[in-house]
Amino acid sequence: MESQKKFAPTFSFEFFPPQTPEGMEKLRATRRQLAQLDPKFFSVTFGAGGSTRDRTLETVLEIQAEGHVVAPHLSCIGSTGESIRSMLQKYYDAGIRHIVALRGDLPSGMAQAGEFRYANELVTFIHQEFGDTFHIEVAAYPEYHPQAVSPGEDLRNFKRKVDAGADSVITQYFYNADAYFNFIDSCEAIGVDVPIVPGIMPINKFSQLARFSDACGAEVPRWIRKRLEGYGDDSASIRAFGLDIVTELCDRLLRAGAPGLHFYTLNSAGLTATIWQRLGL
Repeated sequence: MESQKKFAPTFSFEFFPPQTPEGMEKLRATRRQLAQLDPKFFSVTFGAGGSTRDRTLETVLEIQAEGHVVAPHLSCIGSTGESIRSMLQKYYDAGIRHIVALRGDLPSGMAQAGEFRYANELVTFIHQEFGDTFHIEVAAYPEYHPQAVSPGEDLRNFKRKVDAGADSVITQYFYNADAYFNFIDSCEAIGVDVPIVPGIMPINKFSQLARFSDACGAEVPRWIRKRLEGYGDDSASIRAFGLDIVTELCDRLLRAGAPGLHFYTLNSAGLTATIWQRLGL
């Protein structure tokens, strides 16, 4: 963890672009509450193959107009160089200088990846087109990408993104701190020297968490899964247990030298704000 201790801790919150006017109003209220915590930035996700392109842009521009630093996600698979260039130009013209560069997923029914196959190609493209204008975040998977052939290949793929010019990293969420510590050790062994910020997923509904985790490859340790299953429909107990688990995880990460936390808020402020308060941030 020595490589991470030299970076000042940064904290950020992630949103997804709402589909309805009601969803937009809810997100505005969430944003007002979380803005009081003075995060370094808010990020906004980008659907598979650009499926939320317009809604992502609308949400990002609204957050930017409110005076907050915002980092739009940009996934390249299924996209063309021209479409990526156009989107980056819109962000540049709006004064946005922070991008989360991702490979992304092919939308259902699409057979071809398009001009880009991997996130390192997107990072290279951004630098070619805009130089060092944007601060570029990339993703990491402490428990390995679900499509990884092997741990070694997954690590090499990650290093290619950093070598292409990524400035910092946000990880997939996890509940086993040792997975993150082991990942950092592996990164240090191959010379990766950028901030690698842990992604944090508060626990609200077990069925939702199980669905997300099965899809993205994030492990819910068996003892946590069994406890959550045992609560059945007792949502208050699930949230209380989840708050204890995630707060303890965050505390352990920060005490070990993690360079901040990135919260996957799911457009709700309550759990994230409570964890923040418990940590004394």
